[in-house]
Amino acid sequence: MLLWFNAIGCGLMAGLFFAFSTFIMKASGRIAPAAGIAAMNSINEVILRSLFMPLFWSTTVASAVLAVFAVAVWDEAGAKAVLAGGVVYLIGMFVCTLAIEVPLNNQLKSAADSDSALPMWQRYLARWTQWNHVRTVSCTLSCALFIWALVERG
Repeated sequence: MLLWFNAIGCGLMAGLFFAFSTFIMKASGRIAPAAGIAAMNSINEVILRSLFMPLFWSTTVASAVLAVFAVAVWDEAGAKAVLAGGVVYLIGMFVCTLAIEVPLNNQLKSAADSDSALPMWQRYLARWTQWNHVRTVSCTLSCALFIWALVERG
């Protein structure tokens, strides 16, 4: 059941990150910088109190548990795909979010009312989106690997 949950959860996360990479950030970059900054800061506040957070944490924990479990049952069908899916998700989504995306969001929030906000906005858009692409691909690949493991397990 955990493998099914994570396959679906990683797919949902991939879809969310895909939306940001393909149109939300592009639309934010097309409006006035002050409005884009305000919108992104608002999104960053709202997302912390949304259903995104339980999904974010539960898929992260499930990926870690599944990766450990895969090592323990290495000779069973699908174990290699489960391990790969868990590691890709943990590094490409979780580590990337905590090490890069969250600090960028905090910098944007701190700079929102300062003179450095406007020049920072263009750098933020480029860097945040670049790393969000990494999260999108990682979540998509993890979803595919978890589905592959389910197929292998029959």
